[in-house]
Parts: sequence; structure tokens; C-alpha cells
Amino acid sequence: QVQLVESGGGLVQAGGFLRLSCAASGSIFSIKAMGWYRQAPGEQRELVAQLTTSGRINAADSVKGRFTISRDNVKNTVYLQMNSLKPEDTAVYYCAADVYSTPWQRNDYWGQGTRVTVSS
Repeated sequence: QVQLVESGGGLVQAGGFLRLSCAASGSIFSIKAMGWYRQAPGEQRELVAQLTTSGRINAADSVKGRFTISRDNVKNTVYLQMNSLKPEDTAVYYCAADVYSTPWQRNDYWGQGTRVTVSS
């Protein structure tokens, strides 16, 4: 099993910043990708940004230029630096990881979510 533990959410005013962290632990052989999704009330969960081990980044157009994803492969930790936050960024943010527990066993894992609230 793999556990993802998130931290860094909270309440911030529009224009402010937050930094989310997510650490993976457990039965990890390698991690193919780690990233962040978010779900606002009444909305579907959507990709915010994802970073693969090879360095490829996929990010939502709505966050490009404001959010930066980075990863510490030694610590199995992914970060999301969120700048110039807007009220529409308010959501529960979930960490996700595509993990190989063995060379032939691959699964997706999710964190418990951390709430981000941006006030206007």
C-alpha cells in the first residue's frame, strides 16, 4: 500500500499565495507521475498540474503562469506553489500518484484532500 499525505491548504485572500505539499510513503518501487487535482463544490474533479519522472508537465490552462509544480524524487514529494490566487481557485485539492509498487504492479493513489479557500 501507498499513502499520500498532503499539507499546506488554508484560507487566503485573493492575490495571495499558498504552497501545497504531498509526501508519498509505503510500498514504492518507483513513481511514474505525481500531481494535483481539485474539486470545487458542485463541480467535477479536474486536473490542476501533473509532473512525470521524466520532467513532463501537464497543467490546466487556468493555472498556467500562476501555479508551479515541482517534485523531490528522493523524498517522493510533490509541491504546488500557487501564486496570484483567485476566488475561483477555491476547492479541495487532491494529490495523486501513479506508483509502481513492484516492477510489474502499478496503481493510482489519492490523498485525503486539503481545502483551499480564496476570499475576494
